[in-house]
Amino acid sequence: MKPSTPRLSDLARRVVAPEGINSTGWPSVEAKCRELGINFRPWQVPVGKLILAKRSSGKYAATIGGTGLSIPRQVGKTFLVGAIIFALCLIYPRLTVIWTSHRLRTAEETFGKMQGFARRRQIAPFIAKLILGSGEEEVRFTNGSRILFGARERGFGRGFDELDVLIYDEAQILTDNALDDMIPAMNQSRQSAGGLLLFMGTPPKETDPGAVFTRMREEALSGEDKDTGWVEFGADPGYIPTPSPAPLSDYDWRQIAKANPSHPQDTPREAILRMRKNLGPESFLREGLGIWPKVIAEGGALPFTEWMTLADPAAELGRITTFGLHVAEDRSAWITALWSRPELNAVHVILTNDGLPVAGHRVIEECRRLVGVHGGHIVPPKAFEEDLTAAGVPAQGLPPGTWPEVCGDLADAIHAGTLRHGNQPALNEAVRAAEWRSAGGQGERAFKDASGPLGALVRGLWGASQQVTYDPLLSIM
Repeated sequence: MKPSTPRLSDLARRVVAPEGINSTGWPSVEAKCRELGINFRPWQVPVGKLILAKRSSGKYAATIGGTGLSIPRQVGKTFLVGAIIFALCLIYPRLTVIWTSHRLRTAEETFGKMQGFARRRQIAPFIAKLILGSGEEEVRFTNGSRILFGARERGFGRGFDELDVLIYDEAQILTDNALDDMIPAMNQSRQSAGGLLLFMGTPPKETDPGAVFTRMREEALSGEDKDTGWVEFGADPGYIPTPSPAPLSDYDWRQIAKANPSHPQDTPREAILRMRKNLGPESFLREGLGIWPKVIAEGGALPFTEWMTLADPAAELGRITTFGLHVAEDRSAWITALWSRPELNAVHVILTNDGLPVAGHRVIEECRRLVGVHGGHIVPPKAFEEDLTAAGVPAQGLPPGTWPEVCGDLADAIHAGTLRHGNQPALNEAVRAAEWRSAGGQGERAFKDASGPLGALVRGLWGASQQVTYDPLLSIM
């Protein structure tokens, strides 16, 4: 990889490569595209290399499991994949490509974009015919290669044989029956590198038949599937944009840039704002920001929708009343900072260290620094109370038996609206994932897993309740 070429792992949120990669077919494809006047953005180059990765046998590394691309809208994936396919069709005569979408409208839009490719001055001499049909269109090349487009909702894809490349667009809406219709035809591919199988889409919504795409993602991320590639662009898990109609903050735009590598160079702010306005909040998370929902058992402990209405990332840091600390087994730490907001009759909480855990060897040092700069005291796990005190840091752990009560206080504070927060992904995800467990014989309950940010939040909230003297919060603490 050239020094100027970014690493895919630095660009995408998740990257899984199939095992045994020895080479890639990308150089010849890129050279052919250059001849055709097609150039790529830096982020597209490593994606193309992974799609066309090969093993020492010369076969595509993902010819068995395929390559999955989870990419938001308005990024440029159709351009990238279209350019790759056109180049392959010109390099390898009699290549047969099926490009299938779930909806007829999407198939027609994709074919329209490919018509634009075909009519380019450098490409047009190699095009024998453009066939327009009712939901079954085709680009036919002079060397016998062809690309066929159609919609799965209309039954397109059945009856083909000797397929060399199979593209499942809108893969978030894909059933096992659709796989059964077309995958066997790839067994007869005549290409020496084998069949090229590609799935691309956005995270599915609850009502989508998204089991195939979801299963592919889970198996790839598990590390057990050695024959599948996976590339996922998206904002931080747990991130929620500033609610409309309020303008997006600088933090929002940084998250958008994480999700969309084409922003702002090819996708301007206006395009993002258009999606935000027209997709709706949940759809914008999936389709605009590429965020996969975390599957959580029904009956979550905390009201997440209410929690998100309390987001206030632009709030100015107030006088710190307390810090909450949770230390993991590897001694990395999550620290919350809480301060009072009398104008709202509320307490505000943020994760320190830009919402990231503190390295294990710096836990004591960081706690000392925070208290020295902001005042207040630390509410740590009991095991760390003595260490902090010895280091000169004011520290007081929760009294014995207090934990279930304070877990309930957190739920009450969210319901009452007496808690504001910084809309940080790690804290959002911890609140979303919270579940109850039994904590005694008298009906007491506490959080099943209060590790990480949730534990720091609970401890910090208890510490704040010992100092805050205005009413609504005191009434529930």
